[in-house]
Amino acid sequence: MRVITVSAICFEREDGAVLTVRKRGTSAWMLPGGKPEAGEGAAACAVREVLEELGVAIALDRIEPMGDFETRAANEAGFALRASVFRTRDAIAPEPLAEIEAVRWIDPAVGIDDAAEAPLNRELVFPLLLAERARHR
Repeated sequence: MRVITVSAICFEREDGAVLTVRKRGTSAWMLPGGKPEAGEGAAACAVREVLEELGVAIALDRIEPMGDFETRAANEAGFALRASVFRTRDAIAPEPLAEIEAVRWIDPAVGIDDAAEAPLNRELVFPLLLAERARHR
């Protein structure tokens, strides 16, 4: 199976909601991010992509690794997805730019059952966030 490699940032609000985005001409909601340029590290890629897609400038020292995940791609049938996901709780005001058509904040407890959320979110990121939430109660 062919593999798409991406980097993404999981923006978490104080209330636990996570920012997801939808690209023009697609139906899946995903974490903001994208494919690395030649020689670009995963964290630098994620930071560059959120600036291009959302107008959000975030410093490398404001994100922390969440994990490297593998699942199926949301918008490319027959492709696997390899994603380096970072996280931050920095407050942001995202605007849909470039190929992003819409942004939304969603509670992982709701998103885990939302078929419109990308497999990365439903199967890996949201369950991890919910497990963390349960441990801190």
